[in-house]
Amino acid sequence: MRVAIASDMIMTVETLRRVLMTVPDYQVAWVASDGVQAIAKCVQDTPDLILIDLLMPVMDGVEATRQIMKNSPCAIVILTANVGKNAAKVFEAMGCGALDAVSTPVLGSSSNPEAAQELLAKIATIRKLVGKSTPTTKSTTEIHNPKPQTPKLVVIGSSTGGPNALATILSHLPANFGAAVVIVQHVDAQFTPGLVEWLNQQTPLSVHMAGVGSRMEVGKVLIAATNDHLFLQSNLSLNYTKDPIDYPYRPSVDVFFKSVAQHWKHQGTAVLLTGMGKDGAEGLRILRMKGWHTIAQNQATCVVYGMPKAAVELGAAVESLPIEAIASTLIQRLSQKNIT
Repeated sequence: MRVAIASDMIMTVETLRRVLMTVPDYQVAWVASDGVQAIAKCVQDTPDLILIDLLMPVMDGVEATRQIMKNSPCAIVILTANVGKNAAKVFEAMGCGALDAVSTPVLGSSSNPEAAQELLAKIATIRKLVGKSTPTTKSTTEIHNPKPQTPKLVVIGSSTGGPNALATILSHLPANFGAAVVIVQHVDAQFTPGLVEWLNQQTPLSVHMAGVGSRMEVGKVLIAATNDHLFLQSNLSLNYTKDPIDYPYRPSVDVFFKSVAQHWKHQGTAVLLTGMGKDGAEGLRILRMKGWHTIAQNQATCVVYGMPKAAVELGAAVESLPIEAIASTLIQRLSQKNIT
């Protein structure tokens, strides 16, 4: 696998080289010291993956990601030394097409081996995504509680470009939106608190991380919060499972959608947004078979037309809509008596 590096920090470049050298078939395609160089080199020699430093001179990682995805698209992972401080810019980069973000590994005797292993794990996952690995089935462990009253439900899956797409939808939903919303976004757990905080600033609805035992409530948005898979239990509360352990998408949209199809007895609306690969397509198809209204984001407004395309090809989507039209459709659907 050919991996390029874009960073102005010599020590960061050397650290990344050493980390990559621990895997026999990884090789450094090229190195750029700023975003402008990265764009030019990517046009001449597009690698399988680019590791881009978020903060660089001349052009930062956000704008470099935007230009690369426009001119010579490929997989991109953002590197940042301060996750909390730079969360907003990380989500902006993901909105431009970056697949994920990771803490920058540090070289030396006091280096953090966990950061290096985390980076390698993400690269391995992206390798599977590019290879379109076959989804597997999940297993679950349930917590039993009394069954509650069921609200109207909207479920959303998203990946590359998802944060901005989610913000577009949520910002157009009214404060009195009459349904519960659950979102599975492909993002590392360390960035979920920042995503929740950021989305809370974009919408009048209340956005929270989904915890073990969380239940759907009208006007409340729950977001998958760990690197394990969110799923709905038979008692209609939420939980997490590590299985399937080797699934490249974490958390998985398919795992959640399929659990909803199994346990949620009423029909709702399911939405599959921009993203690489095909996670969520099969789950969306099953929900449609259960009578749900299913929506795939259209190609023109996707950062990456992978997941929605897979859904359309499976016949999983009742309709394909531009991102700007999805919120109004959700509002209109709630006014229909058959959506419960």
